[in-house]
Amino acid sequence: MDVVLTTFASADAAAPVVRQLVEEKLAACGSIVPGVRSIYFWEGQLEDTAEVIVLFKTTCADPLMARLSELHPYDVPEIVRFSAADVAPAYARWVASQCAASDGTASR
Repeated sequence: MDVVLTTFASADAAAPVVRQLVEEKLAACGSIVPGVRSIYFWEGQLEDTAEVIVLFKTTCADPLMARLSELHPYDVPEIVRFSAADVAPAYARWVASQCAASDGTASR
Protein backbone atom coordinates (compact mmCIF):
# COMPACT_ATOMS: atom_id res chain seq x y z
CA MET A 1 0.00 0.00 0.00
CA ASP A 2 1.13 3.55 -0.74
CA VAL A 3 0.19 7.02 0.39
CA VAL A 4 0.28 9.73 -2.27
CA LEU A 5 0.41 13.32 -1.06
CA THR A 6 -0.54 16.44 -2.98
CA THR A 7 -1.61 20.00 -2.22
CA PHE A 8 -4.46 22.15 -3.52
CA ALA A 9 -5.37 25.81 -3.06
CA SER A 10 -8.50 24.90 -1.10
CA ALA A 11 -10.71 22.06 0.05
CA ASP A 12 -13.27 23.14 -2.55
CA ALA A 13 -10.67 22.78 -5.30
CA ALA A 14 -9.49 19.41 -3.96
CA ALA A 15 -12.85 17.72 -3.38
CA PRO A 16 -13.92 17.14 -7.01
CA VAL A 17 -10.52 15.69 -7.92
CA VAL A 18 -10.46 13.46 -4.83
CA ARG A 19 -14.00 12.30 -5.53
CA GLN A 20 -13.16 11.49 -9.15
CA LEU A 21 -10.03 9.49 -8.28
CA VAL A 22 -11.94 7.48 -5.66
CA GLU A 23 -14.80 6.89 -8.11
CA GLU A 24 -12.27 5.72 -10.71
CA LYS A 25 -10.96 3.20 -8.14
CA LEU A 26 -7.45 4.68 -8.23
CA ALA A 27 -7.59 5.43 -4.50
CA ALA A 28 -9.51 3.86 -1.66
CA CYS A 29 -9.65 7.17 0.17
CA GLY A 30 -8.48 10.74 -0.15
CA SER A 31 -8.22 12.70 3.09
CA ILE A 32 -8.33 16.50 2.75
CA VAL A 33 -6.36 18.18 5.55
CA PRO A 34 -6.91 21.94 5.92
CA GLY A 35 -4.72 24.55 7.54
CA VAL A 36 -1.48 24.17 5.57
CA ARG A 37 0.74 27.18 4.96
CA SER A 38 3.26 26.75 2.14
CA ILE A 39 6.22 29.07 1.61
CA TYR A 40 8.19 28.60 -1.61
CA PHE A 41 9.63 30.38 -4.64
CA TRP A 42 7.55 30.30 -7.83
CA GLU A 43 8.62 32.10 -11.00
CA GLY A 44 11.10 34.21 -9.04
CA GLN A 45 8.64 35.35 -6.39
CA LEU A 46 8.49 34.23 -2.77
CA GLU A 47 5.01 32.82 -2.19
CA ASP A 48 3.27 32.42 1.16
CA THR A 49 -0.05 30.70 0.55
CA ALA A 50 -2.77 28.79 2.33
CA GLU A 51 -3.31 25.30 0.96
CA VAL A 52 -4.77 21.93 1.89
CA ILE A 53 -2.94 18.61 1.82
CA VAL A 54 -4.60 15.55 0.33
CA LEU A 55 -3.45 12.09 1.39
CA PHE A 56 -4.53 9.32 -0.97
CA LYS A 57 -4.40 5.69 0.21
CA THR A 58 -3.90 3.36 -2.72
CA THR A 59 -2.56 0.16 -4.20
CA CYS A 60 -2.53 1.82 -7.65
CA ALA A 61 0.04 4.55 -7.08
CA ASP A 62 1.46 4.78 -10.62
CA PRO A 63 -1.89 5.18 -12.42
CA LEU A 64 -3.16 7.40 -9.57
CA MET A 65 -0.17 9.73 -9.94
CA ALA A 66 -0.57 9.88 -13.72
CA ARG A 67 -4.29 10.67 -13.49
CA LEU A 68 -3.74 13.18 -10.68
CA SER A 69 -1.23 14.99 -12.91
CA GLU A 70 -3.92 15.23 -15.62
CA LEU A 71 -6.63 16.52 -13.27
CA HIS A 72 -4.60 18.82 -11.02
CA PRO A 73 -5.06 22.57 -11.61
CA TYR A 74 -1.45 23.50 -10.73
CA ASP A 75 1.16 23.86 -13.48
CA VAL A 76 3.61 21.81 -11.40
CA PRO A 77 1.63 19.92 -8.75
CA GLU A 78 3.35 18.47 -5.73
CA ILE A 79 2.81 14.73 -6.00
CA VAL A 80 4.81 12.61 -3.58
CA ARG A 81 4.53 8.85 -3.06
CA PHE A 82 5.30 7.14 0.25
CA SER A 83 5.41 3.38 0.52
CA ALA A 84 3.83 2.22 3.73
CA ALA A 85 6.06 -0.39 5.35
CA ASP A 86 3.65 -1.21 8.16
CA VAL A 87 -0.10 -1.07 7.74
CA ALA A 88 -2.80 -2.68 9.86
CA PRO A 89 -3.71 -5.83 7.92
CA ALA A 90 -7.45 -5.18 7.95
CA TYR A 91 -6.95 -1.64 6.64
CA ALA A 92 -4.53 -2.82 3.94
CA ARG A 93 -7.09 -5.40 2.79
CA TRP A 94 -9.82 -2.74 2.67
CA VAL A 95 -7.61 -0.37 0.62
CA ALA A 96 -6.77 -3.19 -1.81
CA SER A 97 -10.46 -4.11 -2.13
CA GLN A 98 -11.37 -0.53 -3.05
CA CYS A 99 -8.67 0.05 -5.69
CA ALA A 100 -8.59 -1.10 -9.29
CA ALA A 101 -6.38 -4.01 -10.27
CA SER A 102 -2.70 -3.30 -9.83
CA ASP A 103 -2.22 -3.65 -13.59
CA GLY A 104 -3.53 -0.09 -13.87
CA THR A 105 -7.03 -0.83 -15.07
CA ALA A 106 -9.61 1.51 -13.69
CA SER A 107 -13.16 2.45 -14.44
CA ARG A 108 -13.26 5.82 -16.16
